[in-house]
Amino acid sequence: MMQKKQTKVIDKGRVYITATFNNTLITFTDEKGNTLGWGSSGNVGFKGTRKSTPFAATTAVDQVAKKVISTYGLRSVEVYIKGPGAGRDSSLRALKSAGLNISMIADVTPMPHNGVRPKKKRRI
Repeated sequence: MMQKKQTKVIDKGRVYITATFNNTLITFTDEKGNTLGWGSSGNVGFKGTRKSTPFAATTAVDQVAKKVISTYGLRSVEVYIKGPGAGRDSSLRALKSAGLNISMIADVTPMPHNGVRPKKKRRI
């Protein structure tokens, strides 16, 4: 007789939200960075331009949060948001409504210090 694998109870974790113009990606990890669950607007079933809407981001966060909370018993999270997309604010609201305690919100959007080298001047 096989025993069912016991899942660890993790009460603190991290949520990485990448909000691009075309999609919203959500990854739940533990404090060390090991992935517990992930999802995206496209993964939930939205296609095309509807993927980039705030509603799609909310739905994606809800689905992944429910799965991770029921499996691991996650309670409080640190949120790391990256990107300029439409799903930024709505995904935070969805995390709050899913019953998670948000201990920290950090914007980790990459900002160029000086950018790429400009094109060479046009000679006519």
